[in-house]
Amino acid sequence: MDKYDTDTAQAAKTTTEVVYDPVGAAALADPVPAGSSAGGCAPTLDAAGDGLGCHNKIGMREAAAKAGLGDVMQRYAEDYPQGPHDQPQSMCPAFGSLRVGLRMRRTATVLSGSACCVYGLTFTSHFYGAKRSVGYVPFSSETLVTGKLFEDIREAVYKLADPEKYDAVVITNLCVPTASGVPLRLLPKEINGVRIIGIDVPGFGVPTHAEAKDVLAGAMLNYARLEAEQGPVQAPRQGRSERPTVTLVGEMFPADPVGIGMMLEPLGLAAGPVVPTREWRELYAALDCAAVAAIHPFYTASYREFEAAGRAIVGSAPVGHDGTAAWLEAIGKACNVSDDLVAAAKNRFLPAIRGALSKMPIKGRITLSGYEGSELLVARLLIESGAEVPYVGTACPRTRWSDADREWLVERGVHVQYRASLEQDIAAMKEVRPDLAIGTTPVVQKAKEMAIPALYFTNLISARPLMGPAGAGSLAQVINAALGNKARFDTMREFFEGVGTGFAAGVWEDVPHDRPEFRKKNLAQFAKAAKEKASVAEDAPC
Repeated sequence: MDKYDTDTAQAAKTTTEVVYDPVGAAALADPVPAGSSAGGCAPTLDAAGDGLGCHNKIGMREAAAKAGLGDVMQRYAEDYPQGPHDQPQSMCPAFGSLRVGLRMRRTATVLSGSACCVYGLTFTSHFYGAKRSVGYVPFSSETLVTGKLFEDIREAVYKLADPEKYDAVVITNLCVPTASGVPLRLLPKEINGVRIIGIDVPGFGVPTHAEAKDVLAGAMLNYARLEAEQGPVQAPRQGRSERPTVTLVGEMFPADPVGIGMMLEPLGLAAGPVVPTREWRELYAALDCAAVAAIHPFYTASYREFEAAGRAIVGSAPVGHDGTAAWLEAIGKACNVSDDLVAAAKNRFLPAIRGALSKMPIKGRITLSGYEGSELLVARLLIESGAEVPYVGTACPRTRWSDADREWLVERGVHVQYRASLEQDIAAMKEVRPDLAIGTTPVVQKAKEMAIPALYFTNLISARPLMGPAGAGSLAQVINAALGNKARFDTMREFFEGVGTGFAAGVWEDVPHDRPEFRKKNLAQFAKAAKEKASVAEDAPC
């Protein structure tokens, strides 16, 4: 046996990992960032090989900072403060920014990340209606650590930058390239007249896919704002509005911007573009506004760009009677509209809203949770429709743009939970025992197991108008239909009681027998292993 075989055999004896050559057994130089755990001790690799990895959120974040992206991680920590859960509980955050890019005209979208992540994001994007290809720059361990990956990205961007086809090329770093410090900021800002937008959207820095929309929207607004400051820019496709405009921030049901425009008309205003926009030139029109309506309050980076452009920002939205009245007053104040015009607009729309709410009442106790950012607005509309809403959970963070909605809800006895985790949403549902649960997929699944009627927030609630007279009463039909299903759920629960649960879950030829002694033995072994692992960690040198 030569030295090569001897080294390989020796490495195989000292690790549980399969070793194919001695390179895999070589010691790492500075394998973990110094001081990357509490107390100043660097995390060490244990016998099982655990250490830095995709599941190690703190380690990945510190690795990115050490690799030169500390300012990016700090900005994300300020813009998107973390919640109680260690990792995103919605789909991969990068889906949000990917979706924004794919919905824009003349915009190419490229991903840099692990192949499995790119596959999942591409599949999900096309599942949700994307009709364009997603670019991908693959990498290996060698290209990642040697810097070749950045050169590959640069080459791909140069090949894509065709001004006949594109206004912009968006390149997105996923978790591994971000943690490795792939420097997208070093890419040219422009190639052949095509703008180059490089962003990092790691799961360990951006908590939800909703906020990832803001990462890209904010980066584009920043680029467009700097362009506008340097000189004339391209006019919107439809031309400039004759009236001052109000830019709307947040993805919403297509009829809502139209309804908002109708409510702005008596004020001498018009609805401007919706951010995220569908075309680059709309960014200039969005910045060229009289005020900004923060329909969705979590677009922190985008609002920073509007404030840098000197634009006033108005929180909440024209939802329900009270919300519409307060919003019209706030917009009028921000745009210097006379009190008489504001009063005329209120007199025109508020009676219609009140009438629609009274014609379509909702009676029942409802818990509500989601990750779209409009949860507080929906709760307001439900309460004004007559529903009792004791709990509202949103995966998005608290910002000053949602203060008006939060205060209105709290005054009516609602518990508002920002950065709500799945566990908190389910705990609230178990405590309240609502007549209807509106929530994310796992919340809906748990509710139905408990024989509680439930609706998926994203597909069944967000897919309806919420603003103004059109929004008043729009939820009543689907909500009341779901509330009426309680008896059916009780019947199904009684019929299937005990089936497919516990140790008997599944399809069997014979009736399975419970063997609790095996579970007890295994639990004891797990407890012993955990205790030994904790003891090793305590003895590890700092």
